[in-house]
Formats: sequence, C-alpha cells, structure tokens
Amino acid sequence: MPARNDRRPTCDDARRGAVCLDDPSLYLNRELSLLRFQERVLEEVVDARNPLLERVKYLAILSSNLSEFYMVRIAALKQQVRAAVAELSADGQTPSEQLAGAREAARDLLARGRVAYRGIRRDLAAEGIHLHDYGDLDEGQLAAADRYFDKTVFPVLTPLAFDPGRPFPHISTGSLNLAVLVKTKAGEDRFARVKVPKSIPRLVEVCAPATNGSESDASAREHHFVWLEQLIAAHLAALFPGLEVVEAHPFAITRDAEFTIQEMEADDLLETIEEGVRRRRFGSVVRVTMTESMPKYLRRILIENLQVAPEDVVIMAPPLRASDLFELMKLDRPDLMYPAFVPALPAEIDELRTTDMFAVVRDHDLLLHRPYESFGPVVRMVWQAARDPDVLAIKATLYRVGRDAPIVDAMRHAAAAGKEVTALVELKARFDEESNIEWARALEAEGVHVVYGLLGLKTHSKLLLIVRKEGKRIRRYLHIGTGNYNVVTATQYTDLDLLTCDDEMAADASRVFNYLTGYAEDSRYKRFLVAPFGLRAGIEALVRREIEHAKAGRGGRMVLKFNSLVDRGMVRLLYEASQAGVEIDLLVRGMCVLRPGVPGVSENIRVTSVVGRFLEHTRIFHFENAGEPVCLIGSADLMGRNLDRRVEILAPVLDPVLVARLRDEVLSTYLADTEKCRVMHADGTYARRHVHGARAVDAQERLLEGRPVRRRSRR
Repeated sequence: MPARNDRRPTCDDARRGAVCLDDPSLYLNRELSLLRFQERVLEEVVDARNPLLERVKYLAILSSNLSEFYMVRIAALKQQVRAAVAELSADGQTPSEQLAGAREAARDLLARGRVAYRGIRRDLAAEGIHLHDYGDLDEGQLAAADRYFDKTVFPVLTPLAFDPGRPFPHISTGSLNLAVLVKTKAGEDRFARVKVPKSIPRLVEVCAPATNGSESDASAREHHFVWLEQLIAAHLAALFPGLEVVEAHPFAITRDAEFTIQEMEADDLLETIEEGVRRRRFGSVVRVTMTESMPKYLRRILIENLQVAPEDVVIMAPPLRASDLFELMKLDRPDLMYPAFVPALPAEIDELRTTDMFAVVRDHDLLLHRPYESFGPVVRMVWQAARDPDVLAIKATLYRVGRDAPIVDAMRHAAAAGKEVTALVELKARFDEESNIEWARALEAEGVHVVYGLLGLKTHSKLLLIVRKEGKRIRRYLHIGTGNYNVVTATQYTDLDLLTCDDEMAADASRVFNYLTGYAEDSRYKRFLVAPFGLRAGIEALVRREIEHAKAGRGGRMVLKFNSLVDRGMVRLLYEASQAGVEIDLLVRGMCVLRPGVPGVSENIRVTSVVGRFLEHTRIFHFENAGEPVCLIGSADLMGRNLDRRVEILAPVLDPVLVARLRDEVLSTYLADTEKCRVMHADGTYARRHVHGARAVDAQERLLEGRPVRRRSRR
C-alpha cells in the first residue's frame, strides 16, 4: 500500500519566501466542520418555507446524526486521549483540545435543536397534530392511553432493580430508559431502571383520527399523541406493587460504536464481525443524556455505575432521542410533505420492462442521475442477466444494500440457475454489518461465491460486472455508481449510475474483481483510478495538469463535487492550484478543512454546500483540461481513508454528450443555486447566497422539474 502523502508542517515554503501551505492556520478542524454540516441541517428545521413534516424529518435526522457523531467521532477522540496520542490535527490541535471543542459545539446544537422542537410542536398543533404531555390529556384521551398501556405496553416492560443483591443492569446504546426511585415499606430508597421498549411506537396515539367536515378530507384529521415514556412513568405503580414510586426521570446513553477487528488473527471474518457487532452493545459510554429535572443523587448513581466523567453528561430538554420523530412521517398528510414524484426513465427504456438493456448499452453509454431518474434500469439489467441463458457470470461489490435488495435477489436467482456469481459483501460497513451478514449467508445458501473483503481494507466501490456470450465473442457489461445498490436510498440520495460495455473499462473491472477475490495486485488500469494503488496519484496528476494549463495561459478550471475534503495533501495541492491561477469550485456536502478565499493562498477557490430535500451523495470530478474536459465519477471522497485505506474507483465518463450534461446541467445547476446553497467563508462559517434581482434557483427542484427523458447520443 502506498504511503500517505500527508505532509506535516515543515514551512519549507516559508523559508523560500512563499506562503507556508502546511501552516495549521490554513486548515479547519474536521470535527467542527462536521458539526457545521449539522448546523445546516438545523437551518432546514427552522426554515418555514419547507413543508412542516419535512422540517420534523430534518429534526429527526439532526438527532440521529448527532448520536452517530458521539458514537464515532467523540468516541475516537476519547480513545486518542486515553492512548496519549501526541499527533496534532491539521489545524494544530491536540486530541484533548478537539474533544473539548467538539463537545461544546455538539451541546450547543442539541440545545438549539430543542428550541426548534418547541416551535415545530406549536406548528404541528396548528395543523391538528398534537404532541401532548401526559398530564395535559383530557378524560377521553386518558382512558384511551390507560387501555393501551394495560393491553400493549405493560406486558412488554421489565423493571430491573439495583441493590446489594442485584448488579446495576446493562443499558444498551441508544436505548431510552426511566431512572426510577422507589421507597420500600421499611422506608428504604431503591433505584430501578425501566427500559422504554423500542418494539412499541414512541408516539402513542390516544384517540382515533376524527374528520372536520368532509370525511374524505384527509388533511382535516386530528391526531393526538403522548410520549411512551410519559405513559410508562404514569403507570409505574403497576410495575412496583407494594412500593411507593417516588419519582422517575428519562435518560439515554450512547456507547462507542467502534470495535477493533484483528483480521490477522481471525480464522472466520464473518464470525469476527458478528462478535464485534455484539460487543458494540457493551462499548464504553461516551454520552449520557438526561433532563434538567433529574435530581443530583439519581445523576450520581448513573455517573458512577456507567463509569462516565461529568463532561460526558448532557442535560437537555425533552424529548430525549428525538430521532423517533420519524414516526410522524407515516401520517397521511401529503399537504405537509414535499410533493410526490416519479423518477423518470430515459426515452429509450419503456415502462413495461420489455426493453433489452444489453441492446441499449451496446448502442450507447447510459448515465442515470438519481433520484431524478430511476434506478430501475440498473435493477432491470441485473434481473435480465439473471434470466438470460447467454449470461455466464455476474460479479458485484455490495456495501449497503438494505433490507429490500432486488439486485441481491437477482444474483441469488442467477446462481440458482447455474451462472457463476460472485459477491464482495463488505462486512465492515459501519451500522450495516448485521444486514450484510444476513445477505452474505443468503447468497452463500444459493451457491454464490461470497468474499468478505480484503485484509485491512474496506471495499467501498460500487461496481457490477456482467459477462455475456454474444455469438463468437464475450462481451462484458458494466455498472459503476456513486451510490449503493439500495432501492430505498435511490429515492432519497442524489447519485449517478453509469452503464457501459466499453472494453477497456470492462477489462479494468475484471482486474478489480481479480484483486478482490484472488491474489492479483495488478495496478495497470487503463481507464479507472483505483485505491489503494493509483487513485491519489491519478487525482494529483489531473490537478497538476490544470496547473500547467493555467501557467501556460490556457486557463485552468475544476469543479469537484463530493461529500468530504479532509486530506491534508489534497488541500495543499488545491492551494497550489489556486496560487497558479486555476479557478476551482468545490461542492462539498459535509466536512471541508480547506479555507477558501485566503489572500495569496485560496482566493481562486469557492466552496459551497447544498442541503435540501435529497441527501447529496454524488461524486463528480470535472477538469476542463483546456477545452478537452475530463470527467470522472465514483465512490471516493478526498479523505485519507478513501485515497489510501479503501478499495475505491473513479471511472471516466467517455461520451462527450454525457460529459457536457454533467458539466452544463448537473454541476452548473448546483453552482447556480440560490435557495439551498450555503457559501463557505474562510473562517469555516457558512452563509446563504443572496442574489438580488435574479430568479431563485433551487438546484434539486430544478433538476426534479427537468428530469431528462431524451435519448443519449450514439458512440
């Protein structure tokens, strides 16, 4: 594996009289940059222009994202502090300094999220969706709540006592709990924990929806909910008969989600991952959230027994675990959501599933832009391959496929039909390990050759290869994507799918699969840039060519779209390009440690971030190349892990018409956004773009309205 090109501050440039591009002041902190993204999500929560239930969804997403931030990023920083790691971050901070700053910023976001919740709760009530406290229920609602508790909730609950004869109960990550204080007949105080069950909806509807006016008017229905933990707290006497329930307070914990996989010592990686997933439930606690009402003596019991430091305790207003607000998205209130849409199909593909996908791809490369265009053609091609007697083999990398996975079903069908089917199932896809283990076993049961990834490397590429006999020749059909083979996220994330049968690209794909399944370490790729071999060097070469164009007076221009930019070497290279006069636009969804607009360093770099209806997930690397543009798509971000420690692929888009489409329709639309775009300042803050006298542009809505249905050009 190549060494990381991640220079530490030497200031050789300064000694030569130039700006020192390794100066920590030129870099932002990655943890705080990630929290800046969460701030942009929060902005969508409070933006009254968004449909109300969509604002609720953004609030749930914010809560979920911050929980993951603690599970992964805070946990990693705590591990570094415990290990006395001395290495400084790109911006020159120690792990302790980063941990303190990240905690403070995360707490601030949580507090602002609760303020936003209060406003949303009022707005929901105005629309007939009421989130009640138990004490505010009327007589009829109380009766309905009590019946629901007796029939549905009570049988599921298990009170766990903590006393000299019974140890402190294990509390799993993400669980919501009640800390209960009871008093015995002898007057002794006892602590107990009651878990709020995840198997029961967190929002309990306490009366049947009624209609105002016409019974067919779904938008007029009234909904009344009470929080499950409040319902349980009101009925604790049923759980502790003969005892006095003194008080009860909600709390939740977040555990370290990381676990170390000793692959060299693992005889069976599948079993090792399974054990690691189980251990995750017992990881060290990185956060305890509780409400202000919890008294100090109950807090002390939790802090001592969960073995957390006071700074790991987060006091916040209810409701805890606001991610459960996702449940409101199930309501039949289309008037409070984004309008439904049907992803478009290219004109050459019919809706009756009779199109010969192989014929289409033989005629010309096909580029699909999700979710504006349907993921269906990719699924259709794999199912066609599974049923086609001329197809000899199917190979795919599977990273996050979800629970409903038609492409995996097609591969199982193909294997059952006697075709050679190979699946690289990445078991180390964080938080998807259990789902991937299930699919791996289901595939193996059908005779699929299942590979679990490479030693020390996570396979993140999205690649699928179909080998077909056509007359006297063998032709290979190829799919390369920026997103996963997941039909759910295909309607929620923006991604690109390229379908081609280009011989050289197909040959590169075969080399990748031989590397993944065998011992071949062939880095002689003709079209692909592949990590860990030549992806970093390939991107560097493309950037340096733009630098040479700029120095020679031919202009230099790059538009790069990805999720994160944190690699020091890449930031330094982009600074060099800016200094050479290359015009650079970076569309970065999440983390960005580069400082744009710094005089003498990055005045030619602009960084924008679009946060809107769909999660931005496309990776596009466009280089103008003095009028002969080069455009690549793939799965890689500009992070050290993607460039050096993962199997990643960037593939060129070869059809000039498709290159022009990516530049003129996709990238240009995002760069013109005035509604959902935030412009990054040199200090790491973001501000909405204000355009006076111009028509407002919402890039995602414009792409949704202009879903292309025309035929692509023939090659």
